[in-house]
Amino acid sequence: MTDFGYREVSPDEKTQLVGRVFSSVARRYDLMNDLMSLGIHRLWKRHFVATCGIRPGQQLLDLAGGTGDIARLARERGADVIVADINREMLATGRSRMDAIGLVQGLEWLQVNAEALPFAANHFDHLTIAFGLRNVTWRDKALAEMHRVLKPGGRVHILEFSKVGLPALAKVYDTWSFQVLPRLGGRIAGDADSYQYLAESIRRFPDQPSLAEQMREAGFERVSWSNLSGGICAIHRGAKV
Repeated sequence: MTDFGYREVSPDEKTQLVGRVFSSVARRYDLMNDLMSLGIHRLWKRHFVATCGIRPGQQLLDLAGGTGDIARLARERGADVIVADINREMLATGRSRMDAIGLVQGLEWLQVNAEALPFAANHFDHLTIAFGLRNVTWRDKALAEMHRVLKPGGRVHILEFSKVGLPALAKVYDTWSFQVLPRLGGRIAGDADSYQYLAESIRRFPDQPSLAEQMREAGFERVSWSNLSGGICAIHRGAKV
C-alpha cells in the first residue's frame, strides 16, 4: 500500500487517482498556483532555475514539467529541454502556452512515467522536477531513474514543498492549506477534492533531511538542500559522480 494524501491505497490506484487529479486541474493549474501561493511560486521557480548552473547547449530533462514554466526559464539560459510528464492533459496545456508565446525551438514534449524513463543512460546534463516528486507512486524508482539518465557530473534539481521550520508560520500555513485551498479549488477549478489531496500530499512528503537521504540511497552525491519561504518549499540538489 502507499499514500494518496491521507488515504492508504494500492500503488496502481494511486497512479490512477493522481492522473485524475491533474487531468481535472490542468486547465486552471497556473491560475490556481498563483492564487495558492499569492504569486510567489513564480519567484521560487525563477530562483530555482537561476541557481541550477545551466549553460547554453546543455541537455535538460524536466520531469513533471507539463505546464512548461521550468522549460521556459531553462530555454532562456540556452538549454535544450525535453518536457516530460505522465499526464497528457498537463502536457497539452503547457505546450499550448509555449506555442502561444512562440517558444517552439529547443523544446520537446513527451508523455513518460518518471519511474521508467525511456532514455539511454548517461544522457542529460541536468534534470529538474518542480512540485512533482510527491505525486510519484514509487519515489525510490523515480530517483534511481533520474540518476541513471544523468551524465557523470550531471546534476538533479528538485523543487518541492517541504517542512516549515517556524511554528508560527506552520500554523498559518496549515490554516491556509486545509481551510482556504480546497475552497479556492472548488470555486475556481470546480474541484475541491483535488486541492484537498494536494494539501494532504504536501504533509505526507518527507522532510528535508529524509529526502536528502533518499537521494543518497539512489546514488546521488554532494546532496544539499536550501529552504525557501521558511521551508514552505525547498530545493534539493545532487550530483552523479
